[in-house]
Amino acid sequence: MWQGRRVVLGVSGGIACYKSCILARRLVEAGARVDVVLTRAAAEFVRPLTFEALTGRPVLSSLWSPGGALAHVRLGQDADLIIVAPATANVIARAAQGLADDFLTAMLLASTAPVLLAPAMNDQMFAADATAANLEILKARGVHLVGPETGPLAEGPSDQPGRMSEPETILTHAARLIRPPSALAGKRVVVTAGPTRESIDPVRVITNRSSGRMGYAVAEAAFDRGADVLLISGPSALDAPPGVSLQRIESTAELEHAVREALPAADVLVMAAAPADFRPATEGSGKLARTSGPLSLDLEPTADILAATRDARKPGSVIVGFALETGDAVAKGAAKLERKALDLIVVNDALEPGAGFEVSTNRVTILGDGGDRVEVPLQAKRGVADTILDAVEGRLGR
Repeated sequence: MWQGRRVVLGVSGGIACYKSCILARRLVEAGARVDVVLTRAAAEFVRPLTFEALTGRPVLSSLWSPGGALAHVRLGQDADLIIVAPATANVIARAAQGLADDFLTAMLLASTAPVLLAPAMNDQMFAADATAANLEILKARGVHLVGPETGPLAEGPSDQPGRMSEPETILTHAARLIRPPSALAGKRVVVTAGPTRESIDPVRVITNRSSGRMGYAVAEAAFDRGADVLLISGPSALDAPPGVSLQRIESTAELEHAVREALPAADVLVMAAAPADFRPATEGSGKLARTSGPLSLDLEPTADILAATRDARKPGSVIVGFALETGDAVAKGAAKLERKALDLIVVNDALEPGAGFEVSTNRVTILGDGGDRVEVPLQAKRGVADTILDAVEGRLGR
């Protein structure tokens, strides 16, 4: 994706400049040609030589360099993408007002490339009416934003936005701006992931081995394609992918409620979660003691979420189910596809090495309601996720 792309990284004067060094390195590693534009204030934090060593290219900072009278115009117009990180309150204000009094702001004014700003400043500066107004002006002109986030600032702890987003988060948002157009761009995609837990007593639960990796990979891939993604996740040790909204749930009943609430606005639902099929008929009010002797549980089935929420689906939406089976998995998956009125179902065998739960790879068969079938070989779950979304894109707008 990044190979051969021309990226301009504008760095303005804030302590978060150190993160910009990491971002420059990540872009180069991904294959981009990176030109760094350094403001005078930024050079007080990080010397130009640092960025030159990281990118292998000279750093630009002055409109008055010999032989560079039109460098700001050429650079801005040749770029595939401009990232300004950190974007200080000062640079944001000058860009909003159309000032062009240094190399960075002159280049921004002359460029037609997509622009991504990563604001970074004191939390009160970010909350100021002037900053909010300037950001609204820039957004109205098509400028994209990532962050800021909450967390420690140079002056101490803060629970308010102001901290620059991490380099990997910025890179994820940047990738959306240079990808080829996708049918998922601007669509609302809801993904479920992970297991559910059904309480036996206040201490013990019934659950399964799902790690959530498959659903998280689908959510990440959908965001990369430009979708607005809601990830509804059961208990998982995974962090939410950058840019994805995360809603945590515990039980199958909570998952059903969350899916029902999300469906009316969802263009796509990918039901990758592994909800518990059974729950205790009664939940103990206190911890059941081992000294009480053998324990017998009466179990009752939980709701079939895809069937129970069918009436909440948005007309024209694409609904994707998952079927983790043992023995004749494809036939069982085909039956579920029809029974639950799905557009697609992703089938895999829980006993196959390298597939299923608690591994980073998967091998699946994707079945469509029109009889189509795609065999996806064993590979990383992110690759499987992209193949699933390719099939989803082929059905949007049918």
